[in-house]
Amino acid sequence: MDIKGKKFTVVGGAGLIGSHTVEELLKEDVAEVTVFDNFTRGSEENLENVINDPRLKIYSLGANIMHPDHLDAAFKGVDGVFHFAALWLLQCYEFPRSAFDVNMAGTFNILEAIINNGVKKLVFSSSASVYGDAIREPMDEDHPYNNQNFYGATKIAGEHMCRSLYKRHQNSEKHFDFVGLRYFNVYGPRQDYHGAYIAVIMKILDQLEKGISPTIYGDGSQAYDFIYVGDCAKANIAAMKSEATDEFFNVCTGQQTSILELAKKLLDMTGSDLELSFQEADQMFVKNRIGCPQKAKEMMSFEASMKLDEGLKKLIEWRNSHKEAVDRRRNSAKG
Repeated sequence: MDIKGKKFTVVGGAGLIGSHTVEELLKEDVAEVTVFDNFTRGSEENLENVINDPRLKIYSLGANIMHPDHLDAAFKGVDGVFHFAALWLLQCYEFPRSAFDVNMAGTFNILEAIINNGVKKLVFSSSASVYGDAIREPMDEDHPYNNQNFYGATKIAGEHMCRSLYKRHQNSEKHFDFVGLRYFNVYGPRQDYHGAYIAVIMKILDQLEKGISPTIYGDGSQAYDFIYVGDCAKANIAAMKSEATDEFFNVCTGQQTSILELAKKLLDMTGSDLELSFQEADQMFVKNRIGCPQKAKEMMSFEASMKLDEGLKKLIEWRNSHKEAVDRRRNSAKG
């Protein structure tokens, strides 16, 4: 899609990836960007860098993806939609019924509003959780669904709702295009404490601030593909601009880092001489995950550019300059 002069609605646009995508979108010559967010996890503070842009609108009538009439109102006259709204992994584990309602019924509501309002394209936030533990590496988009948690199940369902409704309407006046993005382990400024995997970064930094030896659960050999949130935002814009449709893409670096390596990097960056402590893991997640970035590079001209060390520095800088915001995120996770 040529996005010049177009209007977009960003569902979940005040969250981590959403707010960075809004910023990236407003660097383009677009006509209007509407943030549709209930501010449960996101915040207006996340939009502070663009809040004065006259093209930015915040839907203020009670943005809730469980309310189809509000989605219908928010999508009128819109050319493209980005969908980031979801309950996160641990919430899905603890509250599967709510996860079903939000992640699955909510996604259907968004698709229905897209179809009813003639929206041209959807970029859907999926997740590498659909893959589960690696059966082969690197994990390309044809890797089997090996997911074993409810969050991943809702993302698989979302992907197939997108595909099935696309197929149903592809030869009708209600035709829409879509692309699904499978993010790997996203980190960066505005990060909170809710992510099951990347929250370890914030928790280690908390412990270092207090002079406490950082805790590693297990032996630290669990290894993931960490992708900087700014790169995720660029991937979203690339997906909307691309001619690709009915496709899913990894958003990853192709580089794998263990939790032990990550912890040592944080010790080095903060100048700490504390020793790491190890505890038995009380809940096991995916142990090994590295993505193949080739399809995204070939079909939508996206390639991650942020190196892990530089991205961690940017996260630490944001954290040090947003102490109150970090405290609120920490307290929210406790609650």
